[in-house]
Amino acid sequence: MSEYSAYSGLDVHQDTISVAVTIQGRSEPEWRGTIRHRRSALERLIARWAPKGEKLSFCDEAGPCGYGMYREITELGHECDVVASGLVPRGATDRVKTDRRDALKLARLRRAGELTPVWVPGTEQEAMRDLTRAREDMKALQTKARQRLSAFLLRHSRIYPGKSRWTRGAHEWAGGAVFRNTGAAVGLSGIC
Repeated sequence: MSEYSAYSGLDVHQDTISVAVTIQGRSEPEWRGTIRHRRSALERLIARWAPKGEKLSFCDEAGPCGYGMYREITELGHECDVVASGLVPRGATDRVKTDRRDALKLARLRRAGELTPVWVPGTEQEAMRDLTRAREDMKALQTKARQRLSAFLLRHSRIYPGKSRWTRGAHEWAGGAVFRNTGAAVGLSGIC
């Protein structure tokens, strides 16, 4: 592992970043507080810690904020590792999780070289991954809606006479179905 002037653990959230730092040697990591989750705040932090262009090493856990922090830090010329939460070593008594504790632990483990980074995709790969996940989510919602509609029709003894229930003919058939036992004649034409 390369030698850096400081190792920092970051606990990244939507609006804030909790920061801890440790230097070479055996000293305990220091809590440095919370900064806003803005590139300008990160640049000020780095300028304070590396006024003469020293190399810094950062580490944060993978999370819903994506890989933006990783990209910002590497663009500024420093190293950043993203680690999976499940791969961070935890002691038997580590049950309380706070932003401060997480940042301190990441800084300590980063300096010791005990963290395994995950692969960070490029921006195009991440965009494709997001698109694929969104499509899978929509297909799952479509399947669930179809199951609900099928169950509703079955409860009311409406069984489509054709072979496939999700063709244009089936949609027209379901749209013309009228249900009189609801107190009023209600059709599905607006749904299908």
